[in-house]
Amino acid sequence: MHLPTSPGPIGVFDSGYGGLTILEAIRTQLPEYDYLYLGDNARAPYGSRSFELVYEFTRQAVYKLFEMGCHLIILACNTASAKALRTIQQHDLPQWDKQRRVLGVIRPTVEALGNITHNGHVGILATEGTIRSESYAIEIRKTYPHMKVSGEACPFWVPLVEYNEVDSEGADYFVHKRISSLLTKDPLIDTLILGCTHYPLLMPKIQQFSPEGTHIMAQGIHVAESLKLYLQRHPEMNERCTRRGRTHYLTTEQPETFQNNAHTFLRTDIRAEHIDLD
Repeated sequence: MHLPTSPGPIGVFDSGYGGLTILEAIRTQLPEYDYLYLGDNARAPYGSRSFELVYEFTRQAVYKLFEMGCHLIILACNTASAKALRTIQQHDLPQWDKQRRVLGVIRPTVEALGNITHNGHVGILATEGTIRSESYAIEIRKTYPHMKVSGEACPFWVPLVEYNEVDSEGADYFVHKRISSLLTKDPLIDTLILGCTHYPLLMPKIQQFSPEGTHIMAQGIHVAESLKLYLQRHPEMNERCTRRGRTHYLTTEQPETFQNNAHTFLRTDIRAEHIDLD
């Protein structure tokens, strides 16, 4: 397999739109770099799909981004990070190119926990697939074995965001219901991890229905800070990332649909191109 060797953009992959919240946080921290965002919107959502299918879809997207010049890719998708990242890192990268890297969003979020929670009681709000994978619980216990971790799947939260219902009575009902259910499992939770990149758009509701003083962790800032440190620690990778301050958007959906829906996440107009992965 012959991949381009010249420097290229940083790749950002998500199953759909939520990864745009990660991209925006990264661009805020590192505005000088070029980015290539790929949303597999035609096959979203990933949350309820099997490990095998999420791995295969993610693998296709990662290789496509490598073919398009990326040397470093961020999986800005919790489901892909939970179900595909480790296999891609251990199995595929050694075959494709040992110098390329794929990073996820779970570890940077977990690493930041130590400076945020005061009592070690942590709640995870995420999709069904991420909760079922126990990826957050496993990663937290590796880093902070003393912490108590509870999780709650929030199956209706993504549609609330994508259908622009974040200010509706339905959002009140479903956000309150899931947070209440999580707190029933552990009333001492003082920190909530938003383990899905769509959820920051529900932040006002999440804050409204969380106990006063609860720390709510949106992932974007932690992923961005982690990436900044990574590039500082790995100058050889930093040299492979181009810097013209440009962002290009790709989608497996119709570009017009992606452009319209992306406005919800970016609050600005963009242009996207269609791409096939299979």
